[in-house]
Amino acid sequence: MGDLNPEPSAAPVGANGFARLVAGHTLVHASMAGMRLAAPLLALHLGLGTLYVGVLLALYSLTQVFIALPAGRFVERHGVRRPLGLGALAAGTGAWLCAAFPRFEVLCLAALLMGGATGLCMIALQRYVGRAARDGTELKRMFSWLSLGPAASNFVGPVLAGLCIDHFAQLLHGDDELAGFRAAFASLALLPLIGWLLVRSAASAQTRHPPVNGDSAQPLASAWELLRAPRMRALLLVNWLLSSCWDVHTFVVPVLGHEYGLPASVIGTILGAFAVAAVAVRMLLPLLANRIREWAVLCGAMLFTALLFGLYPLMPNAWAMGICSVLLGLALGMVQPMVMSLLHQFTPEARHGEALGLRMMAINASSVVMPLFFGTAGAVIGIAGVFWFAGAAVGSGARAAWRLKKSLPLEQRPL
Repeated sequence: MGDLNPEPSAAPVGANGFARLVAGHTLVHASMAGMRLAAPLLALHLGLGTLYVGVLLALYSLTQVFIALPAGRFVERHGVRRPLGLGALAAGTGAWLCAAFPRFEVLCLAALLMGGATGLCMIALQRYVGRAARDGTELKRMFSWLSLGPAASNFVGPVLAGLCIDHFAQLLHGDDELAGFRAAFASLALLPLIGWLLVRSAASAQTRHPPVNGDSAQPLASAWELLRAPRMRALLLVNWLLSSCWDVHTFVVPVLGHEYGLPASVIGTILGAFAVAAVAVRMLLPLLANRIREWAVLCGAMLFTALLFGLYPLMPNAWAMGICSVLLGLALGMVQPMVMSLLHQFTPEARHGEALGLRMMAINASSVVMPLFFGTAGAVIGIAGVFWFAGAAVGSGARAAWRLKKSLPLEQRPL
């Protein structure tokens, strides 16, 4: 494993261009985040149980499991513009299909399309930023800014979907009980198209870079060689545990809110509060990039998340759930920039695309299995049991984050 190359070959597009790329990715991701709220609520509205909700949410990650490594190599060949364009097209198509045919089968197809679209866009931007950064501090700073996009999208998408579901049917004064859901899906379909317009104006020839090693057709098995390094395995374990906590929150809040009889707009606001907190902490991280240590942030986030998961199901009302959601957003919002910084430090520059694809495949393989487990467990042990089980798992995994301290170069360890 090589260390971070101090002179990456990627050239920045400038502050304005970078902001447009992040905004484009935000809108694509917001479309999926809104669908992850609206689709389960529609399934519950149609009388389907939590197991169906688990299946539906799992499909958002299934496509990413299979396309992650090929997407990494595709991005190595084509840079940023083409992957983001294809992602926007797939995401918009999925949402429009749901607006036209609000049935469970179509929701499943849209989940596959939108999950793959978001994964392709994410790999493209992460790979570009990883090669544009000049050192470890700039990696943390740039990935903190980049991670604002998905965090903000987790506010925009659910809140937009919830408002449409609750209020659009009332404005039309129609008899179609699914009018609110149709409006939500149609609104979410517009977001990727707007994002693509922003990306087109920002992407340039500078964002298209050939593979560093000049070979875009490496055998698929070569990516698995990255797992031979103990620090890579530990980092992926930490990332998997914390990503599972994000999935737990996304899965449980709509189900818990439905049990409490909360309106869709309130459920969307609770999820939105989580996203606002994640945005806030990620805006603070670039200012502290030279003072914080990745391993310490990850270890603290895991312990604090375990504590919050123990308390969350005991909250008696929407306000209390919102407070827990904010605190959880602060804890989990710090994770991705730290993971991405360590990933690029642990991986040779020529393998960044593969490493990103491997990371995405690992966490999304979990995201396929875990919602199915959540749905089954929720029916057996209840929603509170799902929270407590996940909290115990992430708390016990804090030791792996602590071990990452030993993997860093001496100059990056605390005195």
